[in-house]
Formats: sequence, C-alpha cells, structure tokens
Amino acid sequence: MTDDLLSLSTDEFIAGIDAVASKFDSAAYPQQYLPAEDWALLVRAGVLLPTLPSRYGGRDSHVEMCRAVETAAEWNLALGVYVIVNTALALLPVVKWAGEEAQEEMLPLFSGGDPLRAGLAATEPGAGSALSAMTTAFEEVDGGYRIRGRKHWQALSSSAHWWLVVAKHEHRREYGYFIVRRDEGFRTVQLYDALGLKLLDYGVNDIDVTVPRHRRINAEERGVDSVDLFLASRSLLAAAGAGFLRRISREAHAYADGRRIGRKRQSRIGFVRYRLAAIDASATICEAFSHYLQTELDFKGDMTPAFPAVQALKTVATERIVRAAQNYQQLTGGEGYRCGSPTNIAGQAFLDSRVFTVFDGNNDMLSQQLAAHCLTRRGGLPLSEFLAGWPLTAPAVDTLKTDLSFLDRPLDQSHQVLAGRAIGYLFAVTSVLKWAEETGADPGRLWPAVEFLRHDITGVAAEFRLMASGIVGDEDPAEPVGAGAGRPFPFAGSDLTGTG
Repeated sequence: MTDDLLSLSTDEFIAGIDAVASKFDSAAYPQQYLPAEDWALLVRAGVLLPTLPSRYGGRDSHVEMCRAVETAAEWNLALGVYVIVNTALALLPVVKWAGEEAQEEMLPLFSGGDPLRAGLAATEPGAGSALSAMTTAFEEVDGGYRIRGRKHWQALSSSAHWWLVVAKHEHRREYGYFIVRRDEGFRTVQLYDALGLKLLDYGVNDIDVTVPRHRRINAEERGVDSVDLFLASRSLLAAAGAGFLRRISREAHAYADGRRIGRKRQSRIGFVRYRLAAIDASATICEAFSHYLQTELDFKGDMTPAFPAVQALKTVATERIVRAAQNYQQLTGGEGYRCGSPTNIAGQAFLDSRVFTVFDGNNDMLSQQLAAHCLTRRGGLPLSEFLAGWPLTAPAVDTLKTDLSFLDRPLDQSHQVLAGRAIGYLFAVTSVLKWAEETGADPGRLWPAVEFLRHDITGVAAEFRLMASGIVGDEDPAEPVGAGAGRPFPFAGSDLTGTG
C-alpha cells in the first residue's frame, strides 16, 4: 500500500473508493461470489485502511469506516455488507481488544495490497442467539488452545483467510474469542445457496485448530462480551441503508418518470406518488442515521453506552431498507420481478434486502431488548413519561405530541417487542430532527419523514389493540421486566446472523 493513500483528505479518499466501487454496479455486476482479484481492487483503493490503526499502516478513521460502507452500498448493497464483514466484524475486534503480539502478527497484512479477507465465526447450528447453547469448545493445551466445533452462516465462509472464532470452555462457563488462520484447521464443508447477497459466500465450517496463547482475546479480563462484537456492524447497516436507499430513490423516480401509463407519466399517478414519497422518507431516515453514526458514535472507543441507540439504528434502518425495496418493486411491476432487467434493479434490490431484518440480530429480539433496556431505567415512571425525558426520544415526543399511553400497561414479551419498535421510531424522529438542524436540510425532506414515522408509531398502537382483542390467545407469563436488557451475555445475534 502506497503512502499516497495515507496523505489524502477524507473526501479524496472516499472519492477513490467510489471510483472503484462503481465497477461493482449491481445493475451489471455478476451475481456471484466476489473473486479475489475484484476484492483486490477495493483493497488497493484502501477500503480496509480506516479500520486499521496508523501504526499498522491504516488511516484509523471512524468517519471513513461509515462513509466507505455507504459508498459501496450505493453501488451494490452486497458489496457494502462485504465491507462491513471485513472491517467491523472481523478486523475491528482485533484492533480494539487483541494483545499487541496478535495485532502485530495479523493487522499489517491487511494494510498491504493483497486481497486478504477476514470473518467472524459465532453462529452455529442449533445454538440460535444463545452462546450458552453453542457446542464449539476450547481447552488449554501446551502453548495455547485447541478449538473444536462447527459454525454456519458465516459470511465469507469459504474465502476468508483469518477468522475471529467464538468458543466456550469445555468444562466451565467461560467464553473466549480466538484469532485463527484458515490453514490451521478451519474447513468449509458445505456452501449455502442464499436468496440474495450473492457476492458473499455462506456455508458450514468445521473447526479443529490449535492456536498459540497470544491469539486469544480474553473477554472477561478485557470487559468484552458478545454484544460488543456486533455493535459496530449493526450500526453500519444504517450506513449501508443510506447509500442503498439513495440509489433506490434515484432509480425509482427515474423509472416512474420514464414510464407512461396511458397518456401520463407513471410518476403522476396518485398512489405511485405515495410510494415514491415512502421511498424518499426511508432514504431521509437512513441519511439522518448515517449523520448520527458519524457525529455521535465512535467505533474505536467504548460503544457500551450506545447500546440502545444501536438497537434502534439497526431495527429501523433495516426495516426501511426492506420496505423501500418492496415499494420500488411494486412500481416496476413484472419488470421488477426479474433480475438483470434493462430498465431497473428492483429484482436484485428486493432479494438483497430481504435478509436485513433477520441477520446481525433478529429485529424482534433487538426490539424486545431495547424496550427492556428502557423499562429497567425508568425509575418507576410510566414508560411514556420516561421516553418524554430520555435524550434519545424526548425531542420526538415533544414534536409529535402523540399519545403514548398505550405503552404504560404491563408489558409481557410480545408487548415488549412492539414497544421496542415504537421506541425505535421515536429515536428515528429525534435523529431526523437533529440531522435537519445540524445540516440545514430541506424541510420538504424533513417533515414527510417525520410523518411516516408518526404513522409507524400509530401502527404499533393499533397492534397493541389487536393483541388486546385476544387474537394471540393465552400468553405465557410475562418475563421479569428487564429480561434481555442492557448487555445480555452471552449473545450471538440470531440463528442467521448473516454478517457473523
């Protein structure tokens, strides 16, 4: 890697990433596993450098991590995920928590021009979201640790050269994170045929490796739990959403303006205009989230206090990604149901977006955790009153003046999921208001986004009423308030983490 990349300004650096990422335009790039020689183009443009410390040849920039993902995702959503996997999921934990000897062994290799790839191996068959159910185990041996087990749904399953592997002790409740080279005994035994994100290889991996002692990140000694592994990657899904939805908004308007229905352009039809407005609102929300990422968070620092914001960012952004892709496909009709259409990218956009509400933490689970986090911190106040004073939601409550009393009943598990969604929408309103104030955004973009989010909150209230009708039937006893709140350890993500 030349020093030229290190001397560039942020805008110049991101422009270089953009120039290379344009070669992966989802309208034309093959839907296949990303070849090493193509990944090399991005590596040589410096896509990994923002994650790496300057002492190992990196640019060490949180803001550039966000912008690189957003830029890649605008050209190709799967490419944005590819960047997240390598940077936020695999390299960042090593940068933040590994010992110096392990860092010196691994990190300089990623600042060069070789197309090396790295991944996180956490999820495994049968374990779901609970690490306590995993079977991958480690034991101490002479000079290090032996790790044996099976993982699946790891992005880059068959292509990553380095892995961060999560395992538990064979005989006691103790968890460890281990830096592993593929050639030490990390084998891919099956590849999955995923519906979308075809650039990423997913599959089943068998692990039987022995690693030296310095390659263990001791989670308990460093105060790290499994939630920490996912905070940055979950946040960056909002950056991916910002880039992807900017593209979808542009493409949807161009398609509707160019298509004629009878004597008028499609874009002049009433409900078409509504769908376009919904897409634009989603793009605005994710742009506001991207601004929040760059101005309020720091991936290189302690992200523990950002836990509730990250849950909201991930759930709302990914929901918006899916909704906008579906609206775009509805506009394109039958042409949007085939990939490779010469008139639109709706088919591939729809397939690539579908998994986002599931991986890196299922949205229902994350919404429940967000609600539980607030319930354990309300100090005896009704939840609506707590949200009216909580900095992440207070501006939204004050602006919307919406009746939130439906949140003030006893909340069992199902109601906590719904409450978490409402809290996420309130956080989104606050983020949009903050973005508009700090950037001078056009009110014509601000207020439609706020109104769509108001509608989402009203929809949650309606779901509360539907549940009260007895449609669900008898429910299990409510979990203790706060179950799953804060930083539940151990936690892996979901049965299909996708990016882990």
